[in-house]
Amino acid sequence: CFMEIKMKKKLLDILIDKIRFKHYSYSTEKTYHYWCKKYILFHNKRHPMEMGKSEIEEFLTYLATKEKVSPTTQNQAFNAILFMYKEVLNIDTSSWNIQAYRAKERKRIPVVLSIDEVKCVLTNITGINQIIVSLLYGCGLRVKEALRLRVKDIDFEYDNIYIYDSKSMKDRVVPLPLKIKSQLKEQILRVKTIHKQDLQNGFGSVYIPHNLSKKYPNASTDIKWQYLFPAKSISLDKREGIKRRHHIHEINIGRAIKKAVDLCGIYKRVTSHTFRHSYATHLLQNGTDIRTIQELLGHKSIETTMIYTHIVKELNKDIIKSPLDF
Repeated sequence: CFMEIKMKKKLLDILIDKIRFKHYSYSTEKTYHYWCKKYILFHNKRHPMEMGKSEIEEFLTYLATKEKVSPTTQNQAFNAILFMYKEVLNIDTSSWNIQAYRAKERKRIPVVLSIDEVKCVLTNITGINQIIVSLLYGCGLRVKEALRLRVKDIDFEYDNIYIYDSKSMKDRVVPLPLKIKSQLKEQILRVKTIHKQDLQNGFGSVYIPHNLSKKYPNASTDIKWQYLFPAKSISLDKREGIKRRHHIHEINIGRAIKKAVDLCGIYKRVTSHTFRHSYATHLLQNGTDIRTIQELLGHKSIETTMIYTHIVKELNKDIIKSPLDF
């Protein structure tokens, strides 16, 4: 029994090593570890090498029918388990044809704010949070993309912002909103001041992906690699066991948005991602073609971007009068 538990621990450690080798995010690491561990525990701590297609189907069906997880969560668990089999156990799963009961997926039209609503929200957010939310709307960024920006990613000469290692592991360039150009310059000056003080206090290093840290050994203390939106305090990097300054936590952005939305009297369900949806919708309404929007958002498939054409159609229904108003 002890050897069995030890083997499982080693397996999950290898799983984490493999995830880090592929430069997946820390949130992905935690998620994959969670689902693989839950899969093993569900089957009474049997080793995955002793299991296969039928056990995966049983687990996924359990998630859908008993725990009633969403389709996204079920797919997340499925991807984590497949990653373990393919990348850690080196088992070819292509012929398995998993046939689990699937959680029902609901097609939802994303919530979109009007331009006036966006302006109201931004007016009621202050400081760094306002700059970040302005980037979410002005560039269509995901909140993690905005928070992971480095000083070097802002090109003031060509008015561009460079997004690296996004959700789809696809780099892209978006136009820098000129309205916040001066604010971004001031923010970089603040980052320089903070970084200088950190170096004097014996800190000043920042997380660098493993492959780049080997190529550029001094990059972690270079100002251009520092996060554009640094956290208020030094914290422990759980991955490497080093005390360093990370970027602002996304929960702070969510709180700032919620507070501003309440002050504006907006009763829509607004999250940080709402500004990305609003960005794409307003571009489409302004005549930007769908392919350009796809590139700006970093979508792999045009089908993902096409949802915004449906939103515009829904919004245009305002032109149609209700019989009650005849």
